[in-house]
Amino acid sequence: MDAETAGPRPTPQQVRRALARAERGAALDPAEATALLAATGPELDRLCAAAAKVRDAGLVAAGRPGVVTYSPKVFIPVTRLCRDRCHYCTFVETPGQAAREGRAPYLSPDEVLDIARQGAELGCLEALFTLGDRPEDRWPEARAWLDEQGYDSTLAYVRALAVQVLEETGLLPHLNPGVMSWEEMNRLKPVSPSMGMMLETTSTRLHETKGLAHFGSPDKDPAVRLRVLEDAGRLSIPFTTGLLVGIGETLAERADTIFALRATMKAYGAVQEVIVQNFRAKPDTAMRHADDLDLEEYRAAIAVTRIVLGPRARVQAPPNLVDLAECRALLEAGVDDWGGVSPLTPDHVNPERPWPSLERLRALSAECGFELAARLTIHPEHVRASLESGAPWLDPRVAGHVAALAETSGPRAGLARPGVRPVGRPWQEPDGGFASLQTGAGRTDLHAAVDTEGRTEDRRSDFTEVYGDWDSVRDAAAGTALVDGAPAVLHSEGREALAAAEADPGNLSDEHALTLMTAEGPLLDQVCRLADDLRREAVGDEVTYVVNRNINFTNVCYVGCRFCAFAQRRTDADAFSLSLDQVADRAQEAWELGATEVCMQGGIDPELPATAYFDLVTAVKQRVPEMHVHAFSPMEVVNGTARTGLSIEDFLIKAREAGLGSLPGTAAEILDDEVRWVLTKGKLPTRTWIEVVSTAHRVGIPTTSTMMYGHVDNPRHWVGHLRVLSRIQDESLAAGGTGFTEFVPLPFVHTSAPIYLAGVARPGPTLRDNLAVHAMARILLHGRIRNIQTSWVKLGVEGTRAMLRAGANDLGGTLMEETISRMAGSEHGSAKTVAELKEIGAGIGRPVVERTTTYAPRSGPAPDRGLGTDRAR
Repeated sequence: MDAETAGPRPTPQQVRRALARAERGAALDPAEATALLAATGPELDRLCAAAAKVRDAGLVAAGRPGVVTYSPKVFIPVTRLCRDRCHYCTFVETPGQAAREGRAPYLSPDEVLDIARQGAELGCLEALFTLGDRPEDRWPEARAWLDEQGYDSTLAYVRALAVQVLEETGLLPHLNPGVMSWEEMNRLKPVSPSMGMMLETTSTRLHETKGLAHFGSPDKDPAVRLRVLEDAGRLSIPFTTGLLVGIGETLAERADTIFALRATMKAYGAVQEVIVQNFRAKPDTAMRHADDLDLEEYRAAIAVTRIVLGPRARVQAPPNLVDLAECRALLEAGVDDWGGVSPLTPDHVNPERPWPSLERLRALSAECGFELAARLTIHPEHVRASLESGAPWLDPRVAGHVAALAETSGPRAGLARPGVRPVGRPWQEPDGGFASLQTGAGRTDLHAAVDTEGRTEDRRSDFTEVYGDWDSVRDAAAGTALVDGAPAVLHSEGREALAAAEADPGNLSDEHALTLMTAEGPLLDQVCRLADDLRREAVGDEVTYVVNRNINFTNVCYVGCRFCAFAQRRTDADAFSLSLDQVADRAQEAWELGATEVCMQGGIDPELPATAYFDLVTAVKQRVPEMHVHAFSPMEVVNGTARTGLSIEDFLIKAREAGLGSLPGTAAEILDDEVRWVLTKGKLPTRTWIEVVSTAHRVGIPTTSTMMYGHVDNPRHWVGHLRVLSRIQDESLAAGGTGFTEFVPLPFVHTSAPIYLAGVARPGPTLRDNLAVHAMARILLHGRIRNIQTSWVKLGVEGTRAMLRAGANDLGGTLMEETISRMAGSEHGSAKTVAELKEIGAGIGRPVVERTTTYAPRSGPAPDRGLGTDRAR
């Protein structure tokens, strides 16, 4: 690196000032961290001493003072093929190289299991799956091999291998396949207690500049890799990451990487360890002539990482990448973990550097005053939180494998049990299916009546953990919310936008759409009149409704939606889960009361059986064959795909075959990830929501569409959301799909919403907002989605009437019960009779008629079934 690129080196005065602050325990900023990374000599010794104090305090707080850890592992190089071209890597090979040495593109299942079995016999507990990024995208040989074996991707093959390792050997898979999407990690979580990917560096310069370390490697884009870390946090996946030091980054870039890791750690708590790895040049690579990282510079990087990340962080340094005697210096710099050490397999990434023997590593640790203890691939803090308090770090299907190897009590809880040997265990659901789900304070008999009315507490018991770090949420929300109300609209701008809407409502420009979405006073009145005219043109004056019942089958959920007061921890007093019999009973009762539809949605309970969604549909259809089942949000569909291993398309087809009639387009909130990641920690990204509903349309399942607004969003987001829905509808209908049946604006109910209780969200939309959203939905969706529904649950009678005069034409359903809005604090009831719905329309002189789920007229009068005129037409 030349001097111009490196920038001015910190002065001795800057180093000394930063060091004094570090020794006092003051929080460092990036400039101070950059200065400390340049420390040498006596200042470096003082820096390492300060870092060691932070590390020691963290071990005391963790209940294991003086204990450093390692993971006894086997290294399984599933494939050495990769689509990237990192300039320092010797792990990667070409298909030609593999063929010349007699190797297939991938290890076979037998080869993987042979390595794992040998490791288990030697006392290993971790199976580290390491491989190149998406080799099938670059190498036809990789694609051909996967096709021949019946896998659609490398990650699908890795998932299958992980299951086999769990079942045949009991080793815990730690998956390290490089860059993964949210969807891919969601599918891999059920087969792996932990995953990992080195951040390496946040330097875009190294990625974008020809000749530098990451040029030509699409998966080394820092933004892409940071997104992986964030997605892992959102999915509550214990995740290993770190920085690679000495690949050409500047000290400032190195500091920026450390602070980026700290931000992710703080926001989600999922980063279980940070590896500080030193660069070592290798022959036959583009960087073969680069210098190895100097030990002093390495010590400084470790010490600064420790101080910046704080005492709760686990900081790892690979013991094979320095001489054994130098490991002492790494401990003195603040390391508390040696990472994976194998008695069987080499470090395939650094094959020239053998692992030190455990005896020598244990002796060196003891000489430095530390006891060396074995851990699992998932770190003790996450083990304890999962097994003792039900935190969502582990999927239930691997929790038993972890519990079989972990110390379960005392100060060593969460570490590996001394002398334990892994044994294969079935990879399956916990015994008992629906009947085994226990919720609430002492509530175990789910065949008894379940009270789902009201709340006993204003927030769930894990309020401070399940949603992530609230300070990070506030920082993110600052860039999304409407600060000073709607921007002022000039009269001429409003007149021009209104004229454009009258001429071609469905194809307004974004500028005109935003002008009308922010309208006030007389302009808003004109927008509402236009919307009402378009409603009359599209569907006439009839106001429609469906006789239905909402069945929320569980509210146990750990996704961390910050707007949701419905979701509860399993042990909370307000938690509930219905049995299949209870669901079927409620469907039958609804049918007898005149309903034609049940709408079923629930929390994302990690202990739901893999077949839960199919079982729920089947239970209803077996009891009431003619009942239309409108069920499962796109988030539930994605959860189902992760638990079954099916693709989205195959899952939806199987659900349709079980009797699913349509899909609610909930879980949309705002279809803009900037807002979504403020509203929720772990819900599916925008692109995945789009994929689910588009796939549903393609396989013949109609869906609704929704938007929840009035929290941390602004009118620009509302326009963007409606544009996304328009594009989906255009594409679905052009391809012969079913499309959206309706659009449902959902005003945010703030009263008990965690994001409001935490002081982040505003208290719901104003009347102006409600009118503008409903009216503009009618205008922008004109010619695409015929029906605009208004929520009487959230708006009440008078609010609903106002929306019916602003473009809406549908009242939704009678519901009979509605838990989600009620638990959020809605005061407008959870059920309405047909007579009450008709009265809403009568109040504005509009006829009210019953429809089916798909907006066909109800054929003939609804059967009385015991409710007289209260429920029947």
